[in-house]
Amino acid sequence: MGNQLVMISAGGTGGHMTPAAALCHDLIARGYRVELLTDPRGAKYQSMFGEIPVHIVKSGTAGRGLKGKLMGALNLGLGVAYAWKLVKKARPSMVVGFGGYPSVPGVFVAQRQNIPTILHEQNAIIGKANAFLAPRAERIALSLPFMTGIEKEDQLRTVIVGNPVRPEISALTDHVYPEFSDKTDLNILVMGGSLGATVFSQVVPQALAQLPEEYRKRLNIVQQCRESDLDDARKAYDAAGIRAELATFFDDVAALYKNTHLFIGRSGASTVAEISAAGIPAIFVPYPHHKDQQQKKNADYIADEDGAWVMTESGFTQEALLTRIETIFQNPDILPKTAANARSTGRPNAAHKLGNLVIAIMDDFSSNNYI
Repeated sequence: MGNQLVMISAGGTGGHMTPAAALCHDLIARGYRVELLTDPRGAKYQSMFGEIPVHIVKSGTAGRGLKGKLMGALNLGLGVAYAWKLVKKARPSMVVGFGGYPSVPGVFVAQRQNIPTILHEQNAIIGKANAFLAPRAERIALSLPFMTGIEKEDQLRTVIVGNPVRPEISALTDHVYPEFSDKTDLNILVMGGSLGATVFSQVVPQALAQLPEEYRKRLNIVQQCRESDLDDARKAYDAAGIRAELATFFDDVAALYKNTHLFIGRSGASTVAEISAAGIPAIFVPYPHHKDQQQKKNADYIADEDGAWVMTESGFTQEALLTRIETIFQNPDILPKTAANARSTGRPNAAHKLGNLVIAIMDDFSSNNYI
């Protein structure tokens, strides 16, 4: 241990940065040095990592048209050149990549400088960056106990660890699900991803407004909305006499989870990991425009264990949501059972398990016993 350095290569979106930050905190707690290699978009999340060195590299996707592809290749090349000098000078004992194009320069360079690498895949379908880097990775850490898109020869090096969540979310694993009965309020948390998808502001208030008054009086809504949707959503809730707290962003999501009976939102990998770790029943509405439908597969994993319900965006109508909420009010025992099922799929210790894997591979390399 002592002076060993682990370099974390991640960027782009919160879905990549959140598990990367969770691993960072686990390793620091064990006494390891950690540095972050990310892109300008990922740098917006650097506060999640605490006071560690952060290195910004260029990266690029294959954009549209010849010009887009050329610019993507140029930026990736510049990123690799920068990462080459950085990694050669820092000589980390391990580089861990979390997918997305911004993770490529650091992992790619480490693999060619004979530094061990581990990849972490958050989704049920391996991303393009991880698929590209997988053949030379020592291990591919999976969030879910199944994976599609990975080459057969790479499957032998996969390890199921789960999707790391922030320490404050992991701590919720022992939290008791709030009581819900035919006499208590129903606390619903609505989140629409990093920007608050408009579909939730259009459907949820109008659906809940159609509930009988006796049910509307027992509702407490906390909802993330786009700035442009706030006024209309607030007017709809006020007109229906429903208590609602609306905002474009919530700082302490862990505190919100503690009081939540039902979650409604997207099913990105980090969201699914957090909801299952906290043991909260969910109505997942997967983002519909991914070609591989990765969010639906993430949600299906919990739904198949009766820990959530999945509605396609086209099927997420006022009528469908109204029916689901009425059923919950009429059968209050549904939610505690679904909460227990959701919790059974969670892996709140994923960051620690991934940390164990990182340390084991580093120790094998440093002692020259790794085969």
